Amino acid sequence: MKKRNLLFILTLILSIALFAACGKDNNSQSGKEDNAKQANSTAAGSTGNSSTNNNRGEASSDGAANETISIKGIADLVPHSELIEFVAPKLQEQGIIVELVATAADNTTNEKLAKGEIDFNFFQHEPYLNEWNSVNGFNLKNAGDIHVEPITAYSDKYSSKEEIPDNAVVAIPNDGTNEYRALRILEQNGFIRLNTETANSLSASVLDIEEYLRPLEIVELDSAQIIPTKADYDFFITNTNKVLEAKITSERLFSEGGDSPYANIIAVREEDLNNPAIIALVKALQSDETRQFINEKYNGAVIPAKLSE
Repeated sequence: MKKRNLLFILTLILSIALFAACGKDNNSQSGKEDNAKQANSTAAGSTGNSSTNNNRGEASSDGAANETISIKGIADLVPHSELIEFVAPKLQEQGIIVELVATAADNTTNEKLAKGEIDFNFFQHEPYLNEWNSVNGFNLKNAGDIHVEPITAYSDKYSSKEEIPDNAVVAIPNDGTNEYRALRILEQNGFIRLNTETANSLSASVLDIEEYLRPLEIVELDSAQIIPTKADYDFFITNTNKVLEAKITSERLFSEGGDSPYANIIAVREEDLNNPAIIALVKALQSDETRQFINEKYNGAVIPAKLSE
């Protein structure tokens, strides 16, 4: 009887020992699995944070290949925003996202750029920018000439300048820059002669006309009023972007060339002149592909700017 009890006790002890060993192994395996799950969860969270940082233009541990940079800008609707849309896919391939926060520039657009609310704007020419800087005490810069919206003479009555009769009436814009441009192309096409001082000032009014080579009546108007009243004149001179936006079909008589000093530019803060994203944007807008797009789409109403060698 004693032997039987002893055998039972030994069997019970052995069973308990084996059960404890199995439990320990299971707990160890479970701990390993829990640790693995926690590690995987941490790795996934890190990947998510890197993606967010990349979208903000910050470097990630995955390397520059996954980095994206966003730049914000304001551009006029035609042709400016259309040109941005044309180059955007190529820039995106380089990891650069261009966001237009508005497609209508106004008198606050340069101030927004100067204060860092946007990274660039695209609506003006360099003489206008220089004048704005002088008046407002900022130092915005031209990052690159893109296109010229050649100020142009149009008519609903005549199809060439040779058909324009003596004593014709022409409407021109009355703001300093565009009035000079209008008078300049009238001079280039044999209607008037300006005094010599205007050549360097890039500013003129009818008071600077030295001689009328052909009898002509010039009416100075706010540029916004020229197209709505165009039927009152034998011909009129205005900016081609206004013609494109108004979708009028008046005959084009003569206009500026691509060497005009009034090329529309990408304007930036001085510290962003060497920003790689800005450099890539300008390069894309000045590319042969974009210049061909301009020529084909706008048929002379917008022309590529002449680039320095």
